[in-house]
Amino acid sequence: MSDPRNVAHDKKVKQEKEHQHEKAETESKPKKEQAEAKESEAPETPPAPPADLAKSQAVLSKLKEMEFHSRANIETLAGLTLEIEEELKQKDFSGPIGDLYSAQDQFQTKILALVESYEGHLGTMKE
Repeated sequence: MSDPRNVAHDKKVKQEKEHQHEKAETESKPKKEQAEAKESEAPETPPAPPADLAKSQAVLSKLKEMEFHSRANIETLAGLTLEIEEELKQKDFSGPIGDLYSAQDQFQTKILALVESYEGHLGTMKE
């Protein structure tokens, strides 16, 4: 499986090349054609109906709730790690707990990014 950072970089490079190509095309068109093209273009995202906005806000609320529980899980796992290692002296179980902590931390990072992205999407829906 490829690294997501490489995929994201490749996508960004591709978008930049397309943007440069489009820019070069528009610069070569006469001003009158450019004005006509801009008038004929539709906005990228039409305003969302109120029902879609309400449903999207409900989805955002659920995502934020998941992020909250994820943060609580990380705190609980950290406490369990200390308890298992230092109080109970059960070093055999500190590895699996550490693996769970790592997985939960990765989830936390991804859910935070998703919440931020979705909030931005909702901002464009409201406009």
